[in-house]
Amino acid sequence: MVIPLPGAVLDFLLSINIALSVTLLLTTILSSRSLDMASFPSLLLVATLFRLSLNVSSTRLILTSGSAGGVIEAFGSFVVGGSIIVGMVVFLILVIIQFVVITNGASRVAEVGARFTLDAMPGKQMAIDADLGAGLIDEESARVRRAEISQEADFYGAMDGASKFVKGDAIAGVLITVVNLLGGLIIGVVEQGMGLSEAGKTFSVLTVGDGLVSQIPALLISIASGIIVTRAAGGSDLGSDIVAQIGAQYMALRYGGLAVIGLGLAPGLPFVPFVVVGGSMVLLSRRLEQRPLTSASGVEVLDDEPVFDPDDPAQLAAEIRPEALGLELAVDMVDLVDTAAGGDLLDRVRALRRKLALELGLIIPAVHTRDNMELGSGEYAIMLHGVEMARGRAPAGHLLVISERLDELPGPIETEPVFGLPGKWIPIEQRVLADNGEATIIDRASVVTTHLAEIVRTNAAELLSRQETKELIELVRRTDPAVVEELHNSDLTIAELQRVLQELLSEAVPIRDIVRIIDVVSERARVARDVSFLTDAVRAALGPSISASNATADGVLPVLTIDPVLEHRLAGSLREGLSGIDFQLEPTELQQIIQAFRMKVAEVERRGISPVILTASGLRRPLSRLLSLTEIPAPVLSMDELGHQVRVEPQGLIESPISERMNHESATPVLGA
Repeated sequence: MVIPLPGAVLDFLLSINIALSVTLLLTTILSSRSLDMASFPSLLLVATLFRLSLNVSSTRLILTSGSAGGVIEAFGSFVVGGSIIVGMVVFLILVIIQFVVITNGASRVAEVGARFTLDAMPGKQMAIDADLGAGLIDEESARVRRAEISQEADFYGAMDGASKFVKGDAIAGVLITVVNLLGGLIIGVVEQGMGLSEAGKTFSVLTVGDGLVSQIPALLISIASGIIVTRAAGGSDLGSDIVAQIGAQYMALRYGGLAVIGLGLAPGLPFVPFVVVGGSMVLLSRRLEQRPLTSASGVEVLDDEPVFDPDDPAQLAAEIRPEALGLELAVDMVDLVDTAAGGDLLDRVRALRRKLALELGLIIPAVHTRDNMELGSGEYAIMLHGVEMARGRAPAGHLLVISERLDELPGPIETEPVFGLPGKWIPIEQRVLADNGEATIIDRASVVTTHLAEIVRTNAAELLSRQETKELIELVRRTDPAVVEELHNSDLTIAELQRVLQELLSEAVPIRDIVRIIDVVSERARVARDVSFLTDAVRAALGPSISASNATADGVLPVLTIDPVLEHRLAGSLREGLSGIDFQLEPTELQQIIQAFRMKVAEVERRGISPVILTASGLRRPLSRLLSLTEIPAPVLSMDELGHQVRVEPQGLIESPISERMNHESATPVLGA
């Protein structure tokens, strides 16, 4: 814009300008979607400024020397025939086409596209989250799709602003041409002593040529911007999509060809052009009818062949592989996942996965949700590795009511699947009957998600695969590389670490503090690599958090202790078995001991307290396994796992059946004594 350029350099730069505009036009035509040219708004700005700078340079050259290089002179003389009137008319027509038709249309499309893209962003985000919650895509695919939505919104917003440059460029082209004409006449007449006719012929032809050289690339770039903002997402480039989509409507070509032939038969119209064009359309429609069908995205679809090979090993492997976690719904429960019908089950499942991940420290696999025609009306099934783990009911149009006054409500009493509480499913219309302030009313989606959460908590150990264990290690490597390096130096395998983590999860111990867990395992593995030994070491290190999680809000840990006689008896019966250390007692005695634990735990729970059984470290593992198998809901802690922040509050003593019998006999008076 500032430095004067000779004519040869200007010719070179004008050639670059034309080549750039042609390249941008062809690139937009060959792109399959708008985001393939995400840098187009910036290129549009650069091309506009480059073209305007050439206008300034050519204007300076025309007004100072009366010439502007070979390119402008060729456009001024050869293209318009040397006539100033023809040149001005052609120039004005190009300006009108660019400014009134293309630029205004592209600007409006970009504005509307930006508005609708921003309005559609929440819905698209929810659709991605729903697919992620349903297991249709993984986290990486969801991240990519979210980024594409954000880029699309940014692109249309940038195009809305960049289109203003094109409109301003068209206005500037008209003003520059008018200024060049007036300036040329003044310079030719006043400074160079030319006559008015000679000055007009010299400077007007060059000015019009300069305007045409600028407006033709500007017109091409305006067309490119119009194409890029009107380009819908397709599977191929614009030409392929047009051929595929028009080719699929061959009957329209045929009827159109017959109509054109009919016009050729009308009196006064030339016969040959209409018949040739119409006949070509009819022949083309016959060729398109005989070729295989092609979808709008350019994918060929054959009527006699399947889209995929059912014998493909990869396809078979994907179909036969059971999903880690699945949720099957009866047909009348599909409304829970239909967002159009107000269903939010997928959103709740996604939120549940995040909640359980924060609670357990385990990345829960995606829950694959599908319908199952074999389920009864209102039934759902929770699958774990292809095996049904639980089944429940959530009939459509009903609410679950849990209350002590169920007799006042219509319908049969059922057992709530998670906590085993009695409840009734009542129609939504009768909610007012149960909403008396004392009843708990639960909607269908909450029942399903609560049941799913309980199954995941109970079977968390089975959901921890070796691959997920490796991913946990990689997460630790990013923040604490020294811990992972120490793990590798201990020669502990991923499988052994996985078993330790599974042992912790099976005992309801979260693995959120994975850094400390790996640190302890790496250190203790140098002494022994027994999984039970490593698990106990980790529990001792996590003792404060374990005891705190079982304590009340005010830091009180209610405990049940074991009678020393019973504790000594249990310790003396420990034997090494195939499944580890376990109790070796007579079945009758073992049953009496189990009954003593059950009765004492139930007695404390009737007071509204959830007790913890406290025992020696050597008894903790086999006793915890025994109580878990007999479904006694009381965690077992060892003395080593008590944290200093909790206050132990004894709730009773679990006595040996033998001690109780002896105490009972000693308290009974002997007749005749």
